[in-house]
Amino acid sequence: MIEPVFTLHCVGREAQPVVVIDGFAVDPDALRTAALRVPFEPAAHHYPGIRGALPKTYVDRQSAVLAKILGPMFGRTGAVDVIDASFSIVTTPPGDLNVRQRLPHCDAFGADRIALVHYLSLDDGDGTAFFRHRSTGFETVDEDRAPIFFGQLEAEMRLGSVPPPAYVFDDTPLFERTLTVEARYNRALVYPSYLLHSGAIRPDAVLSADPARGRLTVTAFLSVGGA
Repeated sequence: MIEPVFTLHCVGREAQPVVVIDGFAVDPDALRTAALRVPFEPAAHHYPGIRGALPKTYVDRQSAVLAKILGPMFGRTGAVDVIDASFSIVTTPPGDLNVRQRLPHCDAFGADRIALVHYLSLDDGDGTAFFRHRSTGFETVDEDRAPIFFGQLEAEMRLGSVPPPAYVFDDTPLFERTLTVEARYNRALVYPSYLLHSGAIRPDAVLSADPARGRLTVTAFLSVGGA
């Protein structure tokens, strides 16, 4: 069995950990097969696509790999609770994105929350990008920063800085890109949920709802206790 390869990035001025794991799952082909068999439905929480149920064994089987990074790279050694985990496919055309979907976002405000993206497209495809908000300098948004960040962003929208109908792929007038991680088959990406980020979806991306052709990933959100 080939062992996973770990790469740690300390992102931006805040030097937040983003870990890339190549060779994440022992049998990624079995996951793709499972995705072909489950029904998908529109996603909640502003995800621009559809989601389907994961095999029940997925998180348990990956827990040993995650344990190798959550302590030494994130300083989180407590119990891991799964908040949400599913197959996900980006399907929304750029012209149909709402304003929130055209901006970098964070998934949660707590330091105990960790996000996982596991890329399962055979043709690699679009990865994930991380950003700094230019006017505040924020790269993370916690509970203390949230009122400042969203207040400033709302003011910028009122003054005409509404983003065009497109996915955030590179620098914009409001946000500076700090890192892009390319998608690779059976690569996983693990990062604090309060990091500003977006799927790095190219303008010419194939946004198929077919798991065999679309941007198939596993997305999971974890709550991890401290040291």
